Formats: sequence, structure tokens, C-alpha cells
Amino acid sequence: MPPSGQERPQFTPPLTSIEICAGAGGQAVGLHNAGFDHLALVEWDRHAVDTLRANVGNWPGWTREKARNIEPMDVKDFLDSNLRKNLGLQRGQLDLLAGGVPCPPFSLAGKRLGPDDERDLFPEALNIIDELWPKAVMIENVRGILEPPEFFIDYRNDILDRLRDAGYVIPEIDRQDHPKVQDLAMRKVWRRINAKDFGVPQLRPRAILVAIRKDVLEDSTVEFNWPRHLDAEEATVFSKLKASMRERCEDFWDKNSEGKPAKLGERTGKDVYYKWRDEAEKAAAAGRGIAPTLVGGSKKHGGADLGPTRAKRAWEALHVNAMGVANDRAQCDPARDLFRDAGPMLTVEQTAIIQGFPTDWDFQGGKTARYRQVGNAFPPPVAEAVGRAIAAVLRPAHRQALLEPYKMDTSPTGESESHAEDGPQQMEFPVSGRSSVRPAGKHRVDDFVGAGV
Repeated sequence: MPPSGQERPQFTPPLTSIEICAGAGGQAVGLHNAGFDHLALVEWDRHAVDTLRANVGNWPGWTREKARNIEPMDVKDFLDSNLRKNLGLQRGQLDLLAGGVPCPPFSLAGKRLGPDDERDLFPEALNIIDELWPKAVMIENVRGILEPPEFFIDYRNDILDRLRDAGYVIPEIDRQDHPKVQDLAMRKVWRRINAKDFGVPQLRPRAILVAIRKDVLEDSTVEFNWPRHLDAEEATVFSKLKASMRERCEDFWDKNSEGKPAKLGERTGKDVYYKWRDEAEKAAAAGRGIAPTLVGGSKKHGGADLGPTRAKRAWEALHVNAMGVANDRAQCDPARDLFRDAGPMLTVEQTAIIQGFPTDWDFQGGKTARYRQVGNAFPPPVAEAVGRAIAAVLRPAHRQALLEPYKMDTSPTGESESHAEDGPQQMEFPVSGRSSVRPAGKHRVDDFVGAGV
């Protein structure tokens, strides 16, 4: 069952979607759980494509053979591809175009070149939107595209102008207003949402753009409202990982760090588990039970770990060693993976749990490739929440059932949003505006995977 606690909705006729920059399927899983049937998944990274192939064969409209036929594809090639032509879609027929366009051009941790970065695919997404004219659009990115508001305010206006001209409901924005005023107006369609508010035990703020066609809203009996949070107790690292951590430690319950029967006074897997449990519970009780942002990183730079120095300190408070990623349970090296003084390392499977993936989602590739797919993913529970809010507009008769798990925000600008937990929302310094939407360069396989942080 999805994290919302609700059965997957099914509609007649079904709600259809196409996803670009699909990565390992985080957004796709969430939208599937929200009731959307995917017609196509477009992704260029071969490991992520292998993951999609391994998992979507039982989805509505899919077979194992169709899943095996997913091929790596640059988003720029989609409109002229046989994949698109064979869909037989008429313009305006598609319900949802979704995607997580590459994040490095906007990341707070990068050079923030925005439209001047060849990896920026907003122009390609807009071209696809113009051509397919879906009823709704959902584009996910890092918070850096929103913060501080003045940094990319001109570029965001350019994107919204394209959508408004294409017939989507976009608030009118005066470019002469202060960037903060413009940003506030934009929040009706483009705002920050934090994964921790939707059953994901992780501080992972994402910028999400939702636009709905004017004719669709005119025909619907309801407006689009943003989900604020899941109406449930906040998830913690302890609550999500206690079962899998115990299983890993039970393999060495009465053994030492060498995997041999423990002698008197030697630490055992049992000791490792209870130490982790006590520290993780203590952190949760102190309000520190949420993980820092998982970072997938770049293919150019080293192996996998759980983030920069600040993140590693936060993991240490949860008694998790963040200096690397553990081997899979079957290949466990106990001294390296479990018996470290700072706590056990997490397996790829456990990082996927922290990201909100279902436990049976089968990531493909080596350990580092699989971890990067996890770390660069859009948490499925967040995609499900926003997807249900979109579905509630497209299928208003089902609105109450779709949104029952959530507290919704009915304010047009999201002034009720809470950001205190994860630092200041906006920084105060003047930055010149960025240039207009222009064609993007080709993907480069040596850059970032999918929709990274």
C-alpha cells in the first residue's frame, strides 16, 4: 500500500501521463500510486533505465516485454522519436506531463549557471508541453531554483510566460515588483515542499511547478490546492529502519566483527543493534530523528557516501556512519559495514527506504550506481501527494477520497508553509537576473544522474 495509506485510485477512463527525466522512477512510483497510468518513461542513464525495466512491467498498460524495450533516450530526441509517434496521442489528449529536469544548473551546491548551463532542460520540457499540450504539468527541481528569489526570478518568469502563452493558468506577475513579491505571487503554481511532511524521514525540500490548462480548470468544479502535509505522525529514521537494521544485525547476533563466534567481552551484532536503536530513539525523542538530505552526486567525483560534512554530523547523531554505503546484506563485511564506532553504515536498500521507495523496488547496477539513483530521486510519497492533488482537479468526483490522507493548503500563496526546521527560506543579497529560455545542450553521460540534488 502507498505511504498515503490509501489504495491506488483507478479511474474510468484512466488518467494518463508521460514522464521525462524519469531517473530510477521516484516520481513515476508516486504518480502511479496517485492513479496515473504511464504511457512512456523517458530517461537517458543506462543504470536508471535498467531499474525502470526491472520494475514497471506489471503496471497498467505495461508488460514485461514492453518494460524490457525501454531504451535510454535524450529528452531532446523524444518529440521526433518512434516512441512518441507510436503513442498515437492527439494534441491535448494527455492528462499529465511530469518530470524532474536536471538539477545541477540550479543547485545551491553548484555554480548555479541556470539557463547558461548546457544541462538545463527546461527549454526542452516547454517544447514538449507546447507540442503535446497536456491538461496538467508537474516539474520538479531543487530548492535552489527558488532561493534566494532574486537569483533566478527572471528565468522563472520566462518559464511561466511560456506556460501562460500556451494556455495554462499562471498568475500575473509584475517584473518591476521586488523579487520577494514576485516569488510570493508565483507560489500559486511554484513552491517548495519538504519530503519530511509526507512520511519521508528526511529533510529534502524540493521545488515543484504545477500548471493546469485554463480550459480544464474552467470545466472542473474545483481548483488546484497544494498538499501541506500527510495527516499522520511524522516518520523518523528509527521508525523506518528498525526492522531492516535488526535483520542485518541478527546475521551477526552472537558473532564479532570478524564474523566469528564472539568471545567474552567482544561486541556482537546484538550489541551493535541495541546501541543503534538506543541512539536513534534518543535522537527521535529530541526532535532530531529526521535524516539530512541524501545526495546522489556526480559520476565525475568519487564513490558513494551520505553527503557533505554537515550531513555526516547529522547522521552521527542518529548513530549512522555516513562515510560510505554498506555492502548488501548478503555480501556484508561486518567490520566495515556494521561494527564501526560511529555506528553501522546504511545499505542501498536502507537509503531507498529513507527516500520513500517501496521495499520491493529493484535498483540495478553496482552499489555506487544504485546509490546514486536513490540519492538523485524524487521521493515517491511527495510525488504521490502532488499527483493526487492534480488528479483531484482532473477527476473532481473523486476529490474527497483522493485528498483524504492530507492536510491541504487553500491559501493562494502558501503563506502557511513552515520552513523553520530546515533553515532560512530566503537569503538577502542582490543578484542580477538570468537570461531567457533558450535551447538546451545534449545530455552528457559523465554528468549527473536523473533529477539530482
